[in-house]
Amino acid sequence: MAAGLYAGGKTSGIGKTSGIGGVSSPNLWVSGDWNAFFGFGTNILVNLLVLTGLLRFVLGMPDAITFGRILPAIGLMLCLSTAYYGWLAYRLAKETGRDDVCALPSGISVPHMFIVVFVIMLPIKLATGDPVKGWEAGLAWVFIQSFILMIGGFVAPAIRRITPRAALLGTLAGVSVTFIAMRPALEMITTPVIGVVAFAIILLAWFGGLRYPGKLPAGLVAILFGMIVAWGAKLFGLDMGGVSGPGFVSAIQGIGFSIPLPAFGHVFGGFEFIGVILVTAIPFGIYDLVEAMDNVESAEVAGDTYPTTRVLTADGVVSLIGCMMGNPFINAVYIGHPGWKAMGGRIGYSVATGLVILALCWLNLVSLLSSLVPVVAIAPILLYIGMLIGAQAFQETPHSHAPAIVLAFAPHLAAWAKTLIDGALGAAGTSAAAVGLDKLGQVGVLYGGLEVLGEGAILGGLILGAIAVFIIERDFAKAAAFSAVGAAMTFFGFMHGPAVGIAVKPGLALAYLMVAGLLYAASRSTAKASLLPAAAAVPAE
Repeated sequence: MAAGLYAGGKTSGIGKTSGIGGVSSPNLWVSGDWNAFFGFGTNILVNLLVLTGLLRFVLGMPDAITFGRILPAIGLMLCLSTAYYGWLAYRLAKETGRDDVCALPSGISVPHMFIVVFVIMLPIKLATGDPVKGWEAGLAWVFIQSFILMIGGFVAPAIRRITPRAALLGTLAGVSVTFIAMRPALEMITTPVIGVVAFAIILLAWFGGLRYPGKLPAGLVAILFGMIVAWGAKLFGLDMGGVSGPGFVSAIQGIGFSIPLPAFGHVFGGFEFIGVILVTAIPFGIYDLVEAMDNVESAEVAGDTYPTTRVLTADGVVSLIGCMMGNPFINAVYIGHPGWKAMGGRIGYSVATGLVILALCWLNLVSLLSSLVPVVAIAPILLYIGMLIGAQAFQETPHSHAPAIVLAFAPHLAAWAKTLIDGALGAAGTSAAAVGLDKLGQVGVLYGGLEVLGEGAILGGLILGAIAVFIIERDFAKAAAFSAVGAAMTFFGFMHGPAVGIAVKPGLALAYLMVAGLLYAASRSTAKASLLPAAAAVPAE
């Protein structure tokens, strides 16, 4: 796939090559950069609109923080990131004497965007009643993630070697199917004229290969369709998508100029929730390392070799800068380098995208765009992302590992179900404890089980998935090692516990340890059996 994309990505007007000595002055912009700029820029813009919707409508974040603090910091981070990767591409072109080098795409990590909102910021906002506390917890989360990325460049290869891909992708898929895909699916089905049709527009292009007039990106076509229907219905007094004239007028009046300001106090204020934060920050930091390595490897297959350690360090540094200025979302190298290269993208598309996004964020134009676009028109894009990440777990792993992926889903299903139950009971002015776990159990709601299985779902899914993979592969010693790690993580509350501590779930930790012993005994037994002569190893009839 990557080789085919690369072969098709020829563009004229590129800087002259000077042979072994390299390109004397690589062109910063070529005609193909326009295609990549509009495609990549639309992708980033859609992510910004989704992010803004999450902040305003899910978290209830005050506009003064959303548009005055968070978005300006995001604009700064994205500008630094895209400029750095543009510089890396320029340097590679100059060193290799090639005129077809494409910059790595980068931006806000989409899976992490939903994780930090739904798993960190929203629960803390609901528990405290203060969205600012949720923002501070998100900042502390990114602070920890940033250092994991910077340090991780040296340990990422080892982590990748010992952890099965089915476990890593399986636990990510569990998050995607539950917390990313389900809410958009429900929003679409309740506003079908926009949601369902926009979803079909996206599926036709991104799965069916259909091209729209003028080569408009499918995400943009879906959003334009949603805007036309929502605002057209508004003229007849119908509400289809949540757009409003007063909101649009207010957004126009809100256009101004906001630059990012230091948020050190808010960052370290979020450390009061460190127990909850560590449960997801550590496993997702590990996932970041593997994801970055995969994307760098994809670029190398397409012909552009970038240093993995430098890429990981850059992601960590720009994320840390954004965090300290108020941005609770982490930066990541995106998958898709071969695609932008096939469009003709080289160096300029990356830098130009960062500069435009900086202007949108600092001039508060994102507020204007978010008031124009109905939320339900964006929902199909989120459902597509959830579908893609969920499918990837099965597509990129051996078929025999499918049961392990399903097992890795289980903690996330439990966490999602518990979130819905808590929300419903909270809306009724009560809680599971007040209703009584016995009463809930009588109607089939095993709340206690959901609570234990769903806490620390990222790590829980990874450990359970890894154990299952190694049992399937009959590598019982490695399965035993992961079970022992699960025992330690459970004992200290990194998984199956509401917060980090000592002896958080001692009974469950003991169970994991007993399983580790059983698996280790099985490994010793099979090892001895393999040493027996063939005749002795087969039972006599």
